[in-house]
Amino acid sequence: MAAREPRVDPSALPEEFRIAVAQMREARLRPEILCEEMPAPQRIAPYASALSADVTVDGEDVGTGRIVLLHDPAGNDAWEGTFRCVAYARAEIDPEMANDPLLGEVGWSWLSEALTAHRADYGAPSGTVTKVSSESFGSMADEEATAQLEIRASWTPVAGADGAVSLAPHVEAWAELLCTASGLPPVPEGVTSMPSRRGQRGRP
Repeated sequence: MAAREPRVDPSALPEEFRIAVAQMREARLRPEILCEEMPAPQRIAPYASALSADVTVDGEDVGTGRIVLLHDPAGNDAWEGTFRCVAYARAEIDPEMANDPLLGEVGWSWLSEALTAHRADYGAPSGTVTKVSSESFGSMADEEATAQLEIRASWTPVAGADGAVSLAPHVEAWAELLCTASGLPPVPEGVTSMPSRRGQRGRP
């Protein structure tokens, strides 16, 4: 991943946060995902780091998203911890899917299932699932109907059975959510995803 110039001296960052950011960069993602670092919001927490991603199939972008890691060494009652993951995923879907009354519930289950599958222990989850459909009329009546699914979620990473918190599984779960929403088939069991091309936009 092509790292951006740090906004502050890395040595001034809490060690716990520096380790967490390094873990995020170690996440293994599917080759269909182009992942890059992006500027993180500055007013939500004392420290933050963010990644953005696009899902590309046959040269076409079918999904996009971002994940932000927030850190407050003093802790946050709403988070129930010192770290918080804030994720966003948007994907094009079949317009007929947008009429499914269970789509929101299914979309949310994709996140919880991805977190469980990647053994990303978490707590205090919250979020929304939004479906948007669009039809054209008049002089634009020939254009096909389109629909999008947007998932916004946040959760608190917690220590696993070994007593440690690792952020890589949380990034991998977010990436899987993005791929699932984009309609990509799951990776067969026993097959390991190769690291994605990071910071390589515009290159073959």
